[in-house]
Amino acid sequence: MTVKNECITALTQTLGSNGEGVIKHDGITFFVPACLPGEKVRFRVLKVKGNIGYGKVEEVLTPAEERVREKCPVFMRCGGCRLQHMDYSAQLSFKSVLVRDCLKKIGGVTAKVLPTVKSDLQYGYRNKLQIPVGVDKDGNTVIGFYAERSHRIVPTPSCVIHPDWAEKLIGVFKRYLTECAVKGYDEEKKTGTVRHIVAREIGGKFIVTVVCVKRELPSLSHLIELISGIFPVFSLYINVNDKDTNVILGEEFHLVHGAGFFEAEEYGIRYEAGPQTFLQVNENVRGKLYNAAIKTAVETGDEVVIDAYSGGGLLTAMLAKKAKRVYGIELEKEAVQCADSLKKKNGLDNIKNICGYVEEELCKVLEREKGEKLRLILDPPRAGIHRSVLQALLASGIEKLTIISCNPATLARDLGILTGRLIEKEGELIKNPAYEGVDEEETLSGYYEPTLVQPYDMFPQTRHVETLVCLTRK
Repeated sequence: MTVKNECITALTQTLGSNGEGVIKHDGITFFVPACLPGEKVRFRVLKVKGNIGYGKVEEVLTPAEERVREKCPVFMRCGGCRLQHMDYSAQLSFKSVLVRDCLKKIGGVTAKVLPTVKSDLQYGYRNKLQIPVGVDKDGNTVIGFYAERSHRIVPTPSCVIHPDWAEKLIGVFKRYLTECAVKGYDEEKKTGTVRHIVAREIGGKFIVTVVCVKRELPSLSHLIELISGIFPVFSLYINVNDKDTNVILGEEFHLVHGAGFFEAEEYGIRYEAGPQTFLQVNENVRGKLYNAAIKTAVETGDEVVIDAYSGGGLLTAMLAKKAKRVYGIELEKEAVQCADSLKKKNGLDNIKNICGYVEEELCKVLEREKGEKLRLILDPPRAGIHRSVLQALLASGIEKLTIISCNPATLARDLGILTGRLIEKEGELIKNPAYEGVDEEETLSGYYEPTLVQPYDMFPQTRHVETLVCLTRK
């Protein structure tokens, strides 16, 4: 009988959905991070429940050819970058298989998944830093990333998937917190001041947000002086979040230094962004993804395109240069303000930006543009597309849809509904009995069928993947 802390030597058979090694031993399927298929490893049992177990690798006895030396000193202690031990071509293959398997297992959708489009930068690619500040078991303030499945902070002075500026900013805040005796937030005792540091680079300029439990931050002038030493041009916000929640940002922002919004230019589009504006974190892959999405939506130039979950309007503006007319629908007011500014700066009078919930505004636009050659692009958050939006799409008659998703699991669920493989019954999603006996690659009339499934490696070294899907009404 297998017990906790037992050490087992076995062969890794495949990879799980989080990139961990899958090892079968004594009737138990173990999930062991940092193992690769074909490797003989010795691992320690951490937990066993029924026929499922979890372990920690102690020694790799026979390394796979795909194994490489990880660059991060806190690899496997920090909860991010779980694929650093895997060479880059193997990471790309894993992500294509991950998308394919999710679509099939969760959504019942069988589709050809193309090879994952690579990132030209495998390290140092992130334009945004989002790092917790807290206390260790001794009550000392620490800055670092969370350990896997916990809120225990692993001290992290630098991160290999961020550019050098992130290390400098972490160093500045460590100095400030120490010199000014400012405490990190203790989640258990509900004491302390600083909860998170969030920073984004926009065209060589920086927006830094300090998330605090209250508006006042001690020795603020000293912090501004320290940041000025590393960033020639920056804005500094204090965000107030005093709630007991996992949500990073509160609703209250206070600009204490700088312009607040910065302008940049990409793909021939002048745009601006603020502390809440959504932009993809990997600019290189973002360009490849957006250009491909535009090609799926605009072919002849007479299309009316709806860009749902449109963020700061960059993709909306790129579409407007090709299409007859474009609507951007976005809930975040700041992002819509940026999108309106972008529209004006670039003279794009064929854009209409709408602030509101997609599930409330989409049907109004569909009704307004009835009879036009409609196309729809959706770039939802990780939770996926709202159920009412999916039902509206099925009823809309729109010939082509394009979805950009950062979560293969919710993408699979949404595609299951759009292809008719999943239907709702008494509030639950079930397999559609109408598909019984139908070839698994066939799609029933009235639903959509995927004509393109293309993963993009927006997040190298991590298990996350962005996916572009084009759907055509059957």
